[in-house]
Amino acid sequence: MTWFEIISLTVSGALVGFINTLAGGGSIISLAVLMMLGLPPNVANGTNRIGVFLQTLTAAASFKQKKVLDLRKAFWLSVPAVVGSVIGAWVAVDINEQAFEIAVGIILIIMMIFILYDPSRWISERKELIEARISVKQILIFFLIGLYGGFIQVGVGYFLLAGVVLGAGYELVKANAIKVFVVLLYTPFTIIIFLINNQIHWAYGLMMTVGTIAGSYIAAHIAVKKGAKFVQWVIIVVILLTAADLFDFISIKGIILSLKT
Repeated sequence: MTWFEIISLTVSGALVGFINTLAGGGSIISLAVLMMLGLPPNVANGTNRIGVFLQTLTAAASFKQKKVLDLRKAFWLSVPAVVGSVIGAWVAVDINEQAFEIAVGIILIIMMIFILYDPSRWISERKELIEARISVKQILIFFLIGLYGGFIQVGVGYFLLAGVVLGAGYELVKANAIKVFVVLLYTPFTIIIFLINNQIHWAYGLMMTVGTIAGSYIAAHIAVKKGAKFVQWVIIVVILLTAADLFDFISIKGIILSLKT
């Protein structure tokens, strides 16, 4: 492994871990770097899951240490997400990629509008929802989110945050803690599926993980220290950049490729 590969993987891993822990969408960067280094898209998708698993393990442990992770609710929300992720990882969806990216971009913009229009819904807790039992509607929502996460992973953090904040009543810091726990539980199942299909590059995945763990650890501590308002603005900035990439206003992959040359 060359020095360029080592530096690219660790630095991008740290950035991805930081972004994914505070908001979501960091996998756009990791997938772009892995494909830049020569991996086919499906292998990059599988390899990316190694870093995702260890970054969420680090972040969840940090959130638990800071006493902002509701393990009971997080576990029950994870169950339908795990089932969905297994199906998503196995099933090849025949969909126009460009149309799919545009749809995701529109959803992200709508989410940002919701955050700006009624910020109190993302910052304030709603105890009546937190104390309520898991509903059929929540089971369906988290199954669908798991289905998407198992299939592609990119941007799943946004949907999980929306589900936990708007559907379960948690403010953003505690929602982030539940988000990383849900991803932590379903990711091993997707790794097994990609491994069975020989779609994981272990050397690249483990090297990227070195940076990812550091980034997620720092982000978890910053989230607790700075509070929900800070996390809210990080999400807005990342959503704007992600949507700009999906709508081809900017090219994150192109920027990364230019750094190589």
